[in-house]
Amino acid sequence: MLRVLKIKLCFPLSTLTQRFSSFHATKSVIDKAAVDGELRVFIVAGEVSGDNIGSRLMSSLKKLSPFPLRFHGVGGSMMCKQGLTSLFPMEDLAVMGLWELLPHLYKFRLKLKEAIDAAAMFKPHVVVTVDSKGFSFRLLKELRARYNQQHLKNSPVHFHYVAPSFWAWKGGESRLGGLSEFVDHLFCILPNEETVCREHGVEATFVGHPVLEESSEINFVRTCKPQESKLECLSFLSKYSLPSDSTVISVLPGSRLQEVERMLPIFSKAMKLLKDPFPKLVTLIHVASNSQVDHYIRKSVRDWPVPAILVPSGSTQLKYDSFGVSQAALCTSGTVAVELQLARLPSLVAYRAHFLTELFIRYKAKIPYISLPNILLDSPIIPEALFRACKPSNLALIIERLILDEEMREKQVIAAEKLARLLHPLESGMSKLVHYSDLDSHRYTPSNLAASTILSYAKR
Repeated sequence: MLRVLKIKLCFPLSTLTQRFSSFHATKSVIDKAAVDGELRVFIVAGEVSGDNIGSRLMSSLKKLSPFPLRFHGVGGSMMCKQGLTSLFPMEDLAVMGLWELLPHLYKFRLKLKEAIDAAAMFKPHVVVTVDSKGFSFRLLKELRARYNQQHLKNSPVHFHYVAPSFWAWKGGESRLGGLSEFVDHLFCILPNEETVCREHGVEATFVGHPVLEESSEINFVRTCKPQESKLECLSFLSKYSLPSDSTVISVLPGSRLQEVERMLPIFSKAMKLLKDPFPKLVTLIHVASNSQVDHYIRKSVRDWPVPAILVPSGSTQLKYDSFGVSQAALCTSGTVAVELQLARLPSLVAYRAHFLTELFIRYKAKIPYISLPNILLDSPIIPEALFRACKPSNLALIIERLILDEEMREKQVIAAEKLARLLHPLESGMSKLVHYSDLDSHRYTPSNLAASTILSYAKR
């Protein structure tokens, strides 16, 4: 009873009733769990960022649910720490692109069938898919078809976390309408997505960007300067025996093996070109929690042209300490661009793909940027080197400017404040829907808001 009361204090039922006024008075997810004495959640993530989101959602569900939870599905090391036994390695799904996907189609079909059969046997109250829309939407669609064939009266509720990037593609919004056939509720991580989804008949909640979870664990600090004497930075330099006058660049090649194999050799050649202007150059190479990526980077670093330190995943503090000692960052396009921006670390975003995938992106994309900070701010705050422009000489030239040009650096630092406000529901107008003043011991985080929505959800 005490745990139920905490849910009410954290996200009042009156607020949720207003927010989901279109729902009929049917049993909520938590009511159905009460009948079975447990809450069964089938959850699927297909890449490292999804594993991160999924693990935090699982943790929040365990904190907020008055009943024990059982998890089943597909995830990585972080979700497994929260109690998931993955059906198969998450890395089997970590493929991005059109042409790049073709060699893996047969394996994907086998994994899809395996996941569908496992979900049917598990009899979940809730199915949650995280990003990876290619696999996730096929899974949800085929599961819903199976429920309909079996005429299930109490079929599981389907949630998808991270809305598809409809705003990035020509005709993207027109494809939203079909989602309501197999997605009951969508968790959006960007402002304005919720409104557009609802306009197209898809129930949605803007929960805030996942990087806000990290901001609750650690205070974002600006990159260290000698006069600031940040204890965290000094500790990091001392730990790895780095001279205080080193030029440090964080290198983040990606979380999927295919993109790391494509990007890391380009980054290596760029670092070689930077040896002359920066003779005391040191690189911090961030390694994603993907065993295949880890193996590839460790093998590649043997021929790295400058001193390199591998920064393992799993520690938010270590990651932001390494950002703190860096003068600049070079990253593959992805969620990390947001992390670097909020950490106030001047960065360059780079991206290459198969040439057919690049042609498709050029033809179908309706926005001029690829990195999320630039898209949200509608300005080229972060320099981007994309496709044919992503070559070592160009990367080296831009990084050199980033390190030496104070005006260019300050532009990114100032923009971080505006970006942080855009990513937070309270700052983006959600305060009228969620009473943050009522938070009890479970303060606002994106995963807490998502978990509370799941538990209180009543299917039409």
